[in-house]
Amino acid sequence: MKNDFFNANSIKFIDYKDVDSLKKFLNPNGRILPRKRTGLSAKNQRMLAEAVKRSRFMGLIPFIAN
Repeated sequence: MKNDFFNANSIKFIDYKDVDSLKKFLNPNGRILPRKRTGLSAKNQRMLAEAVKRSRFMGLIPFIAN
């Protein structure tokens, strides 16, 4: 079983402004990686998706990569 990155680093809230940590969970095209690849728990995967979507809306992460 893979370790949950956020539980291992005791991160309770995934911040949408922390672009560097969010980009680790995106593929080169800018899509969110599935749980099977990320190894996150279901709760943290949902929080990650919400943070990425907020970050995209605010213009911190592009919707697609060129």
